[in-house]
Amino acid sequence: MASSSTQRFSSSSIYDVFLSFRGEDTRCHFTDHLYSALIGNGVHTFRDHEELERGGAIAPGLLKAIEQSRISIVVFSENYAQSRWCLDELVKIIECRTEGNN
Repeated sequence: MASSSTQRFSSSSIYDVFLSFRGEDTRCHFTDHLYSALIGNGVHTFRDHEELERGGAIAPGLLKAIEQSRISIVVFSENYAQSRWCLDELVKIIECRTEGNN
């Protein structure tokens, strides 16, 4: 039996997909196209629309969105690993995956 792309693995999932990306690298190009394609196909997708202030802590809302997403898509780019926030998101994604949350 085929499964729908919007089928939830967990009742605690609010989003089908969490997009993790380095905004200045991919926001206006690849990530926007990916986001539009996902939304256009009925995939409820979380994408941070805010430019985070350099030096500030990652917003608790972002970490919560990771927890509440069925899966995460990480868009690795040239400068992804230079971003503390991206690495914090990646750690949270791995923690949730290890715990079976997404």
